[in-house]
Amino acid sequence: MSETPNKNQDKNSRKNVILFALLLSVICSVLIAVTAGGLRGFQQANMELDKKINILKAADLIKGKKPSKEKINELYDTHIKEVLVDGQGKVIETNLPNSLSLYFYQENGSPKGYILPINTRGLWGKIQGYLAFENDGQTVSGFSIFSHSETPGLGGEIESAWFQKNFKGKKILNSQNKFVSIGIAKGKSTNLPKDKQDHYVDGISGATLTGRYLSEGIEQSLIKYEAVSITFRQKQLRAQKDVPAKSVQ
Repeated sequence: MSETPNKNQDKNSRKNVILFALLLSVICSVLIAVTAGGLRGFQQANMELDKKINILKAADLIKGKKPSKEKINELYDTHIKEVLVDGQGKVIETNLPNSLSLYFYQENGSPKGYILPINTRGLWGKIQGYLAFENDGQTVSGFSIFSHSETPGLGGEIESAWFQKNFKGKKILNSQNKFVSIGIAKGKSTNLPKDKQDHYVDGISGATLTGRYLSEGIEQSLIKYEAVSITFRQKQLRAQKDVPAKSVQ
C-alpha cells in the first residue's frame, strides 16, 4: 500500500526554503554593507594620497619613482598649504559660495608659487588635474592629470609624462602682458607662429577633441583664478622695484 504525501509537510518544506532564502539574502546584504563601509575609509584614504601625489607632481616636488606614503605626507605637509580664495584672489577663512580652492607650494614658509585645480569635460568624461605656476603669476612650473576617461593610446596620452612635461615653462601672458591662456596645438607647437609658441604645448596625434576640450577647460580655470595670478604678478613687480611687500599668506 503506497503512502499518501503529507500536504502539510510539503507546505512547511516550501516555507522553510523561502525563509532560508530570505535569511541568506539579509545576511549577504549585511555583509556587503559592512564590507563596503570598511572599504570606503580605505578608498577615501587612497584618494587623498593620490591627490597629494598629483599636487606634488605639479609642483615638481616628486620626480621619478613614487616615494613612500610617509615621504609623500612629509613632502606635502612641508611644502603645500591649502587655502580658500575669493573672487578677488584674497585668502579667506570661511568657505563661501564662490570661493575657490588653491594650493601654495612653499620653501621655508615662503610661497614659491601656487597650484590650481583643473576640472573640465573630455571626450568621454571628466578630466581632472592640477596646474602649477611660478611666483611670477604667469609661468607654468608643472602639470598633472589624475583622473580621465579618454581613449588609451589616443586622448589617454594626456596622463603621459612626455605630455605633461610640455607645460613646464609655458606662459599665460603674451609679449604685451595680455592674458592668452595655454592651449594644446594640433601637432607640434614649434610649427606655430613664433609669438604663439610660448602659449601652446604639443598636441596628441588622433586626439584633437581631447586637446580642444582640455584647452577650453584650462582657459576657463585660468579665468576663474586670474585674480590670484594678478596678485602674484603685482607682488613680483614690487619686489623688483625693491619696495617691501606683504607676503601672500
